[in-house]
Amino acid sequence: MSPSAHADDSAARKIAALRDRIRHHEHLYYVLDAPSISDAEFDDLMRQLQRLEADHPSLITPDSPTQRVGGKPKEGFPKVAHSRPMLSLDNVTSEEELRDWDRRVRSLAGEKADIGYVCEYKMDGISMALQYRAASDGSAHLQRGLTRGDGTTGEDVTTNVRTIRSIPLSVSAAQLHTAHMPPDFEVRGEVVMPLAAFEKANAEREAQGLAPAANPRNYAAGTIRTLEPNIVAQRRLDFYAYFLLNQRGDDLLPEQAEALDALTTAGFRVNPHREAMPTIEKVLAFIERAGENRAGLGYEIDGVVIKVNSTEVQRRLGYTGRAPRWACAFKFTARAGITQVEDVKTQVGRTGKLTPVAVLTPVSIGGTTVSRATLHNADEIERLGLLIGDYVKVERGGDVIPKVVEVVHDKDHPRGHRHFKFPTHCPDCGSEIVRTEGEVDYRCVNVDCPARLTGSLLHFASRGVMNIDGLGEAVVAQLLERKLVRSIADLYSLTDEQLATLQHEVVTTDKKTGHQKTRTQALVGPKERNDLLAEIEASKKAPLNRVLYGLGIRFIGERTAQLLAEAFGSMEALMTASAEELERVNEVGPRVAQAIREFFSESRNRDLVHHLEKAGLTMTAEKRKKTSQLEGLTFVLTGTLPNLSREDAKAKIESAGGRVSGSVSKKTNYVVAGEDAGSKLDKAKELSIPILDETGLLEMLRQTS
Repeated sequence: MSPSAHADDSAARKIAALRDRIRHHEHLYYVLDAPSISDAEFDDLMRQLQRLEADHPSLITPDSPTQRVGGKPKEGFPKVAHSRPMLSLDNVTSEEELRDWDRRVRSLAGEKADIGYVCEYKMDGISMALQYRAASDGSAHLQRGLTRGDGTTGEDVTTNVRTIRSIPLSVSAAQLHTAHMPPDFEVRGEVVMPLAAFEKANAEREAQGLAPAANPRNYAAGTIRTLEPNIVAQRRLDFYAYFLLNQRGDDLLPEQAEALDALTTAGFRVNPHREAMPTIEKVLAFIERAGENRAGLGYEIDGVVIKVNSTEVQRRLGYTGRAPRWACAFKFTARAGITQVEDVKTQVGRTGKLTPVAVLTPVSIGGTTVSRATLHNADEIERLGLLIGDYVKVERGGDVIPKVVEVVHDKDHPRGHRHFKFPTHCPDCGSEIVRTEGEVDYRCVNVDCPARLTGSLLHFASRGVMNIDGLGEAVVAQLLERKLVRSIADLYSLTDEQLATLQHEVVTTDKKTGHQKTRTQALVGPKERNDLLAEIEASKKAPLNRVLYGLGIRFIGERTAQLLAEAFGSMEALMTASAEELERVNEVGPRVAQAIREFFSESRNRDLVHHLEKAGLTMTAEKRKKTSQLEGLTFVLTGTLPNLSREDAKAKIESAGGRVSGSVSKKTNYVVAGEDAGSKLDKAKELSIPILDETGLLEMLRQTS
């Protein structure tokens, strides 16, 4: 064997071993919720694999963990017919309706049929079909992911599906053998957004000045159909499998319970809340338990799905025009109560948004006493026509956040007496409240506001901003609790002695007696304190754009902060810039300019900048000079170019100083159109934006160079 062949063989073995380790840890983290290594250790494994694959590109395979996020899909999603229709389920909402359904099933199946059921939580997400096909080594690789669509035909969203970590890109031959599955099969299930990921996404939307998403289901549906796989990857979607079919769309195993167990064995995430039930009484007991448990699941369910366990009996029962006769969904009724609004208070979120909250006469809803409910914003109060003193209907939205859904007007519930007005100054810090014209929300823009400070500190310290490793949630919480930090600038005066006072409680159990003991110990050890102080000191060298990004100004992300730093050259120049001067910067429009002006019009924010400057942070940058005729020009690519891939065209434009955007607007300078150009070309014509073909683009690039 030649030396090069031996090297390739050695690299192949290393790559295969790394892939197996990474898949194992992905399964532990994303499927079982039981990680055994830290995020940093996982990232290190992934970097090792990326380096090896970069050195040996011929060894890259489609099912490698590095290939989850591939290129962008074509404009729109191709339509693909389902192997068998993806139908909806008939709903029942009461015990009586469920018993009627049970009687129909038993009557249609015949007296000799052995009827048993499988109960599963009804996930509130979007249905998805995953098709796997055999590989040469006996494993199965993910070939296609389809949305439900109209039930007969779905949209091919494979590129986006591949980014969901709880979806295996491949199933090994050994797993298939153990699960008694062929290498060609189809899995159907539900894509959901966990509540924690939904709340984080909404907080990020609010920070960007966007309206919060209505609910996790709608946000998951919008995410899976976005044309940017990187965006899908950033939003922590999950996939729960519930059907196993062969490639023709027929059931693979004789029982639904067996199919769920096989899917678990094959590495798919299957909801653990499932049981085989011999009688409808047992089914009703399962439904009752599900109703009690639903508030603490971490994801939304809206009922329980009941399926006949035997797939042979399922075939015998068949379908109506729109739903299977062998399954139904018991839908939970909305949990609501009527009570009186005693007052309306405002609370300040971590982004500075003021949310009106109704203070209620306590009412029990679904076993939980509710005394407060969100009113969202001023528009919602106006829509409701709410007065303080009104009686209202309150629901537990998603069984998590109670909300007022309507005002009750009848003879038993008299009208209130007082209108609510938003405060003119922040209830937490006293800063003047800002409401931008055309927006619904009132905001406190003081980044050091006590209500905002936890989020402000965590953002300031995060990776990609000031990179202060070790300043996590537990440390920040105690720094604020002990009043060691009242402003971001206070980080730069922290001492080892102050950090040594941070403590947390540790609970231990005596193995002999079983008694628990509580003791306190240092939250941050000597080495960790030294490292944290070193990280804080090192952050002083971060460039101006990082400092600007760290201030948490609305709409100012990493790229915009870079453009502003290069355009103005100093924090002082930026602070005093007019709206007109700000809008001259590429990608800065009226809303962004107004957000910057609002931020620096608050004296506490200007004081913060001056304190950071005194602490030694970088407040200047080298102003960028225009180096190309494409500098400041925005291009949009649409359709298929004859010779250049979209990635190649983008790289050429950006290397010449231009910018490539994904959407056409009045700020677009040129649209580059190829074959099958879609709605972007139509919009460009509507806005009279110059249109280039590939030849025109290359000629412009040639003249520029």
